[in-house]
Amino acid sequence: MRIITANEFTGAKAWDALDIETIDNATVRLHWTDQPYQWHVNDGPEVFVVLEGQVDMHTRKDSIEHVNRLQVGDIFHAEAGDEHVAHPVGVARILVVERAGSV
Repeated sequence: MRIITANEFTGAKAWDALDIETIDNATVRLHWTDQPYQWHVNDGPEVFVVLEGQVDMHTRKDSIEHVNRLQVGDIFHAEAGDEHVAHPVGVARILVVERAGSV
């Protein structure tokens, strides 16, 4: 057993992660970032929970880009094939659950 205090985790670089657990074929990871990620499409579903800070989640469908600001406690769910990119507003800590080995 362990207790993880999310607001104490800081990565050495943007999108560094603390691996918390692998459950069946899914990983649970705590990410720290202060920089945008990259546009990507996961090969499986992704659950993205903002624990600290704010994140502008950019999504693209039919070549149209949308932006939603996620606050602490907000959850973003992407299905396999959903194109998206996260842009933190300052520093953010995010819990991500996704298929092991996913981008």
